Amino acid sequence: MTRPLTELPDGASGDIPAYPMARAEGCPLDPAPGLGALRSAKPLARVRLWDGSTPWLVTRYVEQRALLADPRVSADPTRGNFPFPTPARLRQSDRGVSFVTKDNPEHARLRRMVTGAFAMRRIEELRPGIQRIVDTLIDEMLAGPSPADLVAAFALPVPSLVICQLLGVPYADHDFFQQLSKTLINRDTTQDAARAARDELLDYLDRLVERKLAEPGDDLLSRVAAERVTTGEMSREELADMGVVLLLAGHETTANMIALGTYALLTHPDQLAAVRDSDDPQMISRTVEELLRYLTIAHSGRRRVAAEDIEIAGQVIRAGEGIVLPSEIANRDAEVFSDPDRLDVHRDARGHIAFGFGVHQCLGQPLARVELQVVYATLYRRVPTLALACDPAPIPFKHDSSLYGVYELPVTW
Repeated sequence: MTRPLTELPDGASGDIPAYPMARAEGCPLDPAPGLGALRSAKPLARVRLWDGSTPWLVTRYVEQRALLADPRVSADPTRGNFPFPTPARLRQSDRGVSFVTKDNPEHARLRRMVTGAFAMRRIEELRPGIQRIVDTLIDEMLAGPSPADLVAAFALPVPSLVICQLLGVPYADHDFFQQLSKTLINRDTTQDAARAARDELLDYLDRLVERKLAEPGDDLLSRVAAERVTTGEMSREELADMGVVLLLAGHETTANMIALGTYALLTHPDQLAAVRDSDDPQMISRTVEELLRYLTIAHSGRRRVAAEDIEIAGQVIRAGEGIVLPSEIANRDAEVFSDPDRLDVHRDARGHIAFGFGVHQCLGQPLARVELQVVYATLYRRVPTLALACDPAPIPFKHDSSLYGVYELPVTW
């Protein structure tokens, strides 16, 4: 049963902070100071969302990992009191719940259909092709005018080209799906606009799957259509939904990490030098993990609801209560990462939860890691004089998006 908005739940007082919280002026790479204050005070606290609801906010690393792995915690947005991040997310489509928010066993059934395509061995086979894409785009950027916008010239095209080739989506359609993607992740998008955008993408992927069934190619959608849809293990609609998720997540997240990671390194020249001057693959791998930890671009908090009563950190989360888990503050937990607010590409940050944790952790993380490794190992070596083309102050950060990054990054060389 949904709790009336005027009724305060157990453990809540009248002085409940609003969430999400603003980042500090002049500190665009750090989590909101209010998150750090809550983490210092207590690991679980009530916050107030846009609709007046007051879910639990979990700020410490150990409790976040425990809850993300707990089968009593549900990702299903159809449950009562689910803590939606925006009005638009209340009902993005009339076509049911996406596979990424289904609980087991249904989530595991659908995820298993494509897990093999993202196994490390399969993804490593893509590395030479990703390297060619990165080198070609750097060539084109260097042949063009300076300064240039790194987002438009490089950060966005790299993962878009990669995910299109992997899935079998025509790259010629990139303007179409990138624009709809921006609509879906913007916090200010209306409910009607979000539903229309998702339905338009579902229609597009459904037609593409239909084409793959008739004329299969050497791509993921064709293989899953042939192996799973034709056998009845998966419906065409389920594959189309999965295609939407993989297409959007496959380019938006990595594009933001390329641009924001570059901004972080350009504003930390000692760290940039360590990356640029190294030819050690392990050093590049550490850099990727540290930037994932330090930046944590999924900054709207993972959203869950308790399916049963859960006792944790001296508190009881009652069945039906919402839970918000902002991984950007957990990844800055000094109990886990020493001097966590310092960017240090030499540290071992592999324990971060930028990709989530548990059964719903990011399916495409092996692909994202390889793409970022290729980018960070290549861009600064090939363009050693790369620098910001403006003072950092006017750079437009994505405070209004569910994925953090920059809208533009003017660079010169």
